[in-house]
Amino acid sequence: MHKPNVLYLHAHDAGRLISPYGFAMPTPNLRRLATEGTLFRQAFCCGPTCSPSRAALLAGQSPHACGMTGLAHRGWSLNDYGRHIIHALRPAGYRSLLCGVQHIAAPGQIERIGYDEIVPVETHRAADVAEAAERRIVTGLPEPFFLSVGCVEPHRPFPEPESDEAARFACPPEPLPDAPETRRDTAGLAVLAERFDAMVGRVLAALGAAGLAERTLVVCTTDHGPAFPTMKCNLTDGGLGVMLVLRGPGVPKAWSTDALVSHLDLFPTLCEWLDIAPPAWLEGVSLGPLLRGEADEVREAVFGEVSYHAAYEPQRSVRTTRWKYIRRYGDRLTPVLPNCDDGPTKDLFVARGWAEQRLPREALYDLVFDPAERNNLAGDPAMRGVLGDMSRRLDGWMAETDDPLLAGPVPAPSGAKVNDPDGRSPGEPTRTVT
Repeated sequence: MHKPNVLYLHAHDAGRLISPYGFAMPTPNLRRLATEGTLFRQAFCCGPTCSPSRAALLAGQSPHACGMTGLAHRGWSLNDYGRHIIHALRPAGYRSLLCGVQHIAAPGQIERIGYDEIVPVETHRAADVAEAAERRIVTGLPEPFFLSVGCVEPHRPFPEPESDEAARFACPPEPLPDAPETRRDTAGLAVLAERFDAMVGRVLAALGAAGLAERTLVVCTTDHGPAFPTMKCNLTDGGLGVMLVLRGPGVPKAWSTDALVSHLDLFPTLCEWLDIAPPAWLEGVSLGPLLRGEADEVREAVFGEVSYHAAYEPQRSVRTTRWKYIRRYGDRLTPVLPNCDDGPTKDLFVARGWAEQRLPREALYDLVFDPAERNNLAGDPAMRGVLGDMSRRLDGWMAETDDPLLAGPVPAPSGAKVNDPDGRSPGEPTRTVT
């Protein structure tokens, strides 16, 4: 019996702002995919920034463990590209193809990853990636294959809404305020979400037309939360929460689960599903027991981290079904504005004094009564036991994964480009690390 193929579909900065999660976004193809497979309601990335998140998913290790503590195009890289999942699949006969975005190797260094084939694309925009993927599928894919198809959408900048009505009727995601700026921003994001959804629809249609759908496992996700203040590059659920849909042989249809899931769990899941021995370095757990109905949960907690985005802002977190604990490191306790992408919502926040807000060194949130993570309970004497438990969980994970932050500030690699944390925009001049 042939091993199933793998199609890895991924967006850029989408979070869970798609219709299968109840948001008013024009994503009918993603909705259809969710009805044909399994929707993970509580899936989380390992770091709410682009390269660290993708590296963790594809290498099966936390960002600090695999070396990707910053952005690939700014000078960071994996410690060992041989730990990318395609190298674990290759001995089992899999041929790997990359179509579109990858963002774990610097531009011009994509060959470091080791894909068997890089599909030519005109741009990384959804329409161009969809066209390239369709063309490659039509010409015939070698089976079994691992095909990565990713686009830049819905990364900023957002276009203008398609109409004034679209902006008037938009509902900004929590915890953003309902204001003209945030509504217009949300409507602009919806334009890009629709483009990503169209890419998904075209690629899945091409897969079906080629007779490959029934023997292909589809993994559809994104790197992290959307590019709004308090989301992307933050350890809130808005930053760490991601969409995740699986469809294919053996995956339950029209089913969803509330079990905690980490991007780290995808590598071991694929190993089990494809009958491949999991590498020893993997930190995640297989989702197989969930998918087979043998367990209601496979992990008690998920962990998150930020070291560098545009600027250095060290943070670590642990989340259970009930509690979220976030710890900030260093002396800075005000927002690092260059770590938030520019846009109307950021302008609104800055105009209202966001840069001067004080951030807690420790934060504890009750996710049942405070899902927006506004009421910090770390100083509440009644929460001392919970705080201690969550703090110990985080300490244990950091020690187990040899987090370099335990020894002091995490250094940037030589040649990396970083922003001044006292700046305002990621587009400002950078400093090159020597």
